[in-house]
Amino acid sequence: MSRSPRFIHLRVHTEYSLLEGAVRLKTLPALCDKANMPAVAVTDTNNMFCALEFSVSALAAGVQPIVGCQVDVAYETTAPGERAVRPAPVVLLAQNRRGYEGLMKLNSCLYLREADWPHVTLDELAAHSDGLICLSGGPDGPVGRLLRQGARAKAEALMTRLAGMFGDRLYVELQRHPTETGALPEAERLSERPSIEMAYAMNLPLVATNDVYFPKTEMYEAHDALICIAEGAYVDQQAERRRLTQQHYFKSPQEMAALFADLPEALESTVEIAQRCAYAAERHDPILPRFAEDEVEELRRQAKEGLEARLAVIDPAAPREDYDARLEFELGIIEGMGFPGYFLIVADFIKWAKDHDIPVGPGRGSGAGSLVAYALTITDLDPLRYSLLFERFLNPERVSMPDFDIDFCMDRREEVIRYVQEKYGKDRVGQIITFGALLSKAAVRDVGRVLQMPYGQVDRLSKLIPVEGVKPVSIEKALAEEPRLREEAKAEEVVDRLLTYGQQVEGLLRNASTHAAGVVIGDRALDELVPLYRDPRSEMPATQFNMKWVEQAGLVKFDFLGLKTLTVIQNAIDQIRASGRDLHEAADGTVLYEPEPGTENDIGLIPLDDERTYKLYARAQTVAVFQVESSGMMDALRRMKPTCIEDIVALVALYRPGPMENIPQYCDVKNGRAERERLHPSIDHILDETQGIIVYQEQVMQIAQEMAGYSLGGADLLRRAMGKKIQEAMDAERPKFIAGAKAHGVDDRKALEVWNLLDKFANYGFNKSHAAAYAVVSYQTAWLKANHPVEFMAGVMNCDLHLTDKLSVYAEEVRRGLNLEIVPPCVNRSEATFSVSDGKLVYALGALKNVGVEAMRLIVEGRGGKPFSTVFDLARRVDLKRIGKRPLEMLARAGAFDELDPNRHRIFRSLDALTAYSAAIHEQRASAQVSLFGDAGDDLPEPRLSPVDDWLPNERLAEEQLAIGFYLSGHPLDDYATALKRKGLMTLADLQLKAEAEGAAIARVGVIVSGLQERKSGRGTRFFRMNISDPTGQVSGMALFPDDFESVRKVFETTTQVVMTLEARFNEGQFDPIARSVAPIDGIVADAAAVGLNVMIDDLDAVPVVRSVLERFRDDGSVKSKGPIFLTALSVPLPGAVQDVPVHIGDGWPVSPQIKGALKSLPGVVLVEDA
Repeated sequence: MSRSPRFIHLRVHTEYSLLEGAVRLKTLPALCDKANMPAVAVTDTNNMFCALEFSVSALAAGVQPIVGCQVDVAYETTAPGERAVRPAPVVLLAQNRRGYEGLMKLNSCLYLREADWPHVTLDELAAHSDGLICLSGGPDGPVGRLLRQGARAKAEALMTRLAGMFGDRLYVELQRHPTETGALPEAERLSERPSIEMAYAMNLPLVATNDVYFPKTEMYEAHDALICIAEGAYVDQQAERRRLTQQHYFKSPQEMAALFADLPEALESTVEIAQRCAYAAERHDPILPRFAEDEVEELRRQAKEGLEARLAVIDPAAPREDYDARLEFELGIIEGMGFPGYFLIVADFIKWAKDHDIPVGPGRGSGAGSLVAYALTITDLDPLRYSLLFERFLNPERVSMPDFDIDFCMDRREEVIRYVQEKYGKDRVGQIITFGALLSKAAVRDVGRVLQMPYGQVDRLSKLIPVEGVKPVSIEKALAEEPRLREEAKAEEVVDRLLTYGQQVEGLLRNASTHAAGVVIGDRALDELVPLYRDPRSEMPATQFNMKWVEQAGLVKFDFLGLKTLTVIQNAIDQIRASGRDLHEAADGTVLYEPEPGTENDIGLIPLDDERTYKLYARAQTVAVFQVESSGMMDALRRMKPTCIEDIVALVALYRPGPMENIPQYCDVKNGRAERERLHPSIDHILDETQGIIVYQEQVMQIAQEMAGYSLGGADLLRRAMGKKIQEAMDAERPKFIAGAKAHGVDDRKALEVWNLLDKFANYGFNKSHAAAYAVVSYQTAWLKANHPVEFMAGVMNCDLHLTDKLSVYAEEVRRGLNLEIVPPCVNRSEATFSVSDGKLVYALGALKNVGVEAMRLIVEGRGGKPFSTVFDLARRVDLKRIGKRPLEMLARAGAFDELDPNRHRIFRSLDALTAYSAAIHEQRASAQVSLFGDAGDDLPEPRLSPVDDWLPNERLAEEQLAIGFYLSGHPLDDYATALKRKGLMTLADLQLKAEAEGAAIARVGVIVSGLQERKSGRGTRFFRMNISDPTGQVSGMALFPDDFESVRKVFETTTQVVMTLEARFNEGQFDPIARSVAPIDGIVADAAAVGLNVMIDDLDAVPVVRSVLERFRDDGSVKSKGPIFLTALSVPLPGAVQDVPVHIGDGWPVSPQIKGALKSLPGVVLVEDA
């Protein structure tokens, strides 16, 4: 690069100026190199998101970084009631460390206040001006805006104030971005001359900048679309919107020299400023708050006391001296590496959480391998019991920060974070920012919108972009792989334009949010180390540096993860306690285990050898059991038949792509169906617990230790090199391993064989500490399900209260898997959430669709300890207006008022009248009116309920399904069961059993279809995606590839009750049926319907109602099959007929499963049988 540069860019917006800047940070050094520019400033709008990343990457590329920021300043105050003046930007550049610190403080001021726009005040600017160079902001800066408005005196006063703050560090900024005609934009034209005059008059230096938003002029149009995306505008709109020019690109010094040929001193100022700014943001070693005066001694004290407490309540897995030696070894390493404070901080907030009954996970990740962590109650796994290695967590031969990932109950995680804020100071605790990128599909949708293309067309183009894993491929790759996308671009100019713009903006950053779990804790105010940001949805500040860079800035990250399963476990325990018993007592009074005094309800101390639990695993009855819910896991469990916790640990570790192929061998060896493979006598014992298979990373380390004499620290480095395929490190380690093995009596051939095996499994091997911790959580949920099934399922369902699809699966498991009764939603029996009563699961009112838990709590509170007697009683005691019409409709549809009035249709039609009646009563009470007849509102007449017949059974079920999300009290195909069986059709449950036994099966099944969607495959084939169910089960998201798409569509347009030919497969244990053909169910069963019906009644009034229903079906002609009808009086004689003798009332009546169901629902009808 030239040693005498002519111009330096001092105003550059990278992609961190979200949806505004389009200069990619990684390409910035190359732009400087091309322009022969030795330094460059990054001045993103109101943020320093990339300050450290820019400093490090620019220095590495040989470019001098100038750390800066474009900061909006509130330069005018307005009187109350007046319209606020929008803040205007100035550019601030850090000269030195003091300036950088001031810049961080100002950045925090931008966000840590309630305001319409991020801004700093002039007073704040003055307070933090030391060490900062200020550029006045150009035509759109505060001075420029005042000059454009003709407010010369105000502009001079403001410039004088800025000069007072910054002295010789204030520069009057000029910009020239000529339009296509060569003329300056109006803002620059109006402000340039008075700015120059003011600068000369006040003896202030001029500086020229080009406000850079994109790297080259060819990107102008795509960048214009990006601005429209940010502002919700359209590219071609006539209304006023923000527009830049083609000149806002990264210009060369020569171009800038030509542009400012008349003001060479303005160019020279850029070089002068670059020379004055001799500071780059620095990396720091980890900085933690001091927990105690002597952290080493405090850690030793807590660890030793904690180990004593642990050993007092567990059965030790090794002699006491082994525990003491391991503790001493770990403490030595922790002290030597300088991490006692980290352990103490983590232990402190975990102990606080446990003291406040907030569920905490047993451990996660490699931290479970630490005995010190176990003693401090950071983890709940005894590492000696599970043979976990400390060096896998903290390796003295590889210095890096320890990292405990802590799982907390989802509902109470925030309480722990609040405690940490209060303990260390709110200004010292923060979240961590994350950035969302504009990926290809989103880029196509967003650009299509601002180009005002039809939604359907844009949606179709977006869907043509393939997805790899979880992310869509780039537009460039999609164009290469998808011919239809290329054809669309060739056929229509606007599509080509869309894809061109999309390629230019994809990958740019779109938005900022906060990391779901990461929290940093500092020993000082965080904005002394990093600038701060605040997500509008959160009160807690966040660092402006992301996860990677915040740690390099010196802050230590703590993961406060939310694990829903912990909430499930706590909810289940609460249900058990509410039933009046402790965790170790079964519902029938059986004592499940004998807890130590004071540990009665500690789920962490349940026995790990419970026979019922392993039988549940072996039967694969693991719906809702943590980690083993999938059909593939269930299949593995059936094969494995686990008998100990080690089996569950192994399964958690094996059930991943790659290692999964070893599951059959593990199961076969365990159950005596295959011989175990042996490697070498010196290491075979390491693989005993995993049936001779290398499953864990820790086993790789132990084999290297025992066969080749590695230290465990060295073995961890070997594991990392193998796992990450670091070829140079592996080449260096192989001779060392073989030589070490030879020294231990292993020949070279066997040593090489073991090396190659380790090389393969180091990549596959799983972290045993993590697998063990999650296996224990899995076991805890399985134990609860095996020993407290109804309370466990209530806890599970409470954690998925608003996820109808999951509730449907769980309800199926409760009724069919566990053979437990579900009490349907009822205003007199249900709580707002799922509960248990008399060993039955009581369905939650709050689980109904569109009702809201808080609204349902009003009903429960109104009920108190006294059930409602009538709907009018409910209206008097609960303000129905506060609940709302929609929730009340859902309650009526679900049958929640059945105890008060069994006619659901009548209640549904009467809700307006009931709500008005309820509102009138509660308004009188609120106004403290007293009636002559008693309490306020008691004299109001009860409204007349709507005189309508109840819904027919299928209608009732359809309405119920609308409210609950699935069929609870019955299934529309219940009455078809006999007819379907006569025709040789199978049920979904039968088909699944057959497919499981044989690997695949084809059969016809009668089902109800829901959630029907028309789709197109990647090859353009049209197909349907749907959910299906029958009385025995359900399948979600099933595909149907019909031979004749249109004819199948017509079937679905006329009915959702169909007979399907299903091809059922069992892929890796997953029941995965595909439909091949469809026919209306009534057409299939018409000739299989009953010959006639025998209607049994116990009330004479039922006779005309039965006749009315039969006549209705006969008259509408919807049912073609005909047959005789008989009436049988069970407890009342029919006129002229003997009791209990069927009376023939004629042939030729319509007969079908649907009619059978309709008759069964009538009042006075006891039973309907085939005649």
